[in-house]
Amino acid sequence: KIENADGETLYSGIIQVIKFIYKSLCFQNGLWMRCFGRLTWPRMSELIISTFLSKVVPDNASKLADFQKIVKLTSEFETVLKEMMFISASDNKDERLSNFANNVEVHFALRKKVEILAKARNLLLQSDFNLPLEYTGKATGLKNDGVAENSRDQVVDLLFLSERCVVSKAASQLMDLVHQTLKDVCLSSTRVALEFYHAARDALLLYEAVIPIKLERQLDGINQVAVLIHNDCLYLSEEIRGLAFEYRSDLPSSIKELAVFIDLAPRFQLMAEEILQRQIQLVIYNLKEAIDGADGFQNTHQMQQYESAKFSIDQVVFILEKVRIIWEPLLLPLTYKRSMCMVLESVLSRMTKDMLLLDDMAAEETLQLQRLIHLMMENLSSLLDSLTVINKTGKSREGPTRSLDDLIPSLFKLPKLADLLDMPLKSITAAWESGELVRCGFTLSEVEDLIRAIFTDSHLRKECLWRIESSSF
Repeated sequence: KIENADGETLYSGIIQVIKFIYKSLCFQNGLWMRCFGRLTWPRMSELIISTFLSKVVPDNASKLADFQKIVKLTSEFETVLKEMMFISASDNKDERLSNFANNVEVHFALRKKVEILAKARNLLLQSDFNLPLEYTGKATGLKNDGVAENSRDQVVDLLFLSERCVVSKAASQLMDLVHQTLKDVCLSSTRVALEFYHAARDALLLYEAVIPIKLERQLDGINQVAVLIHNDCLYLSEEIRGLAFEYRSDLPSSIKELAVFIDLAPRFQLMAEEILQRQIQLVIYNLKEAIDGADGFQNTHQMQQYESAKFSIDQVVFILEKVRIIWEPLLLPLTYKRSMCMVLESVLSRMTKDMLLLDDMAAEETLQLQRLIHLMMENLSSLLDSLTVINKTGKSREGPTRSLDDLIPSLFKLPKLADLLDMPLKSITAAWESGELVRCGFTLSEVEDLIRAIFTDSHLRKECLWRIESSSF
């Protein structure tokens, strides 16, 4: 049976029969042989394709290299037929077997590419972006390293940061698919390898196309899913940077220059930063709304206004604690620190600015403002302590870590304002002249306006204001 024969045996047997016909029946007459070929070759080639070639079409990339032997034998077989003028040497249509064999490789590659992209799309659409149990407070079955056995594929190493982070199952499984596809690239012929390479690239780009639309609502809110997507993009960016190092030496030489992934890495890096900045801006917006409820901290010597301002500060602290619960377990330590410091600076600077804009303060009012500042700083002490620890232990590829004083300029300015609210005029003047207030971030106009707001017009006030204006730094 033909289907049980190997290529070499099948083709050599057919050639022997046709040689006999060529020599003994057609007497090596090319015209007779060509007529015989036109009558029999269409049906003969159809049978060879249906009973032999179609049976040996590879079903995975690892077998494509073996199929190349069949392609070569097929081409040699048709060359012998051309020499005997059984098929036309000039009409490519007669190369039915070679056309089929060559197209099989292309069709296989295209079919596999579609399968890869369909698998990538399905895992992105079906993934629920749930967090590992140990990040939801319901952890069970933890190993010694603190990672649950069933969530190990979600806690990944970042290749170039020497850190670990939590990612979604979708991102982890997508990279597994990309790695498997690139392994197939290394085992494939040039044309198949090129299709697989494009499949790997397109699979990565599917994340960029699908996830922001699928999870648009979560990205527009303050939640752990948005942070998880940020981590996904960071992880994919790092993995993409490593692909060239991992596979370049094993790629078919003909596509080494074409197979490029590094251009995708900045896209995911930018996507990660955009998601993080959106989270930060959403938090800042919520904090601004909370601070707006304090009505500029005016008239806090009145009980109702004081309680309103105190409630605003409670809201601010509640929002910050909620954000800490969401961000701290998932973001990289230094990313968490940088982001939280931006948020803290926005709220502390807003509070400082509002208090410095007050133009006339009663004695009781200054004391109440001082209490509010102390309340704010006391409630933030735990958060600030956690950031200080990161400052001491964090690692950064950008060089030495920056202190909280640099990242949150208002961290010294607001407490210093509390001191100024209960400080004698001469002491305030001396603090300015010594440069202490400048080091805390106060400007000349801010100090002058604060003095005018707290102290009534007098010869001493004029003298102190003149001394402040005369000092230069």
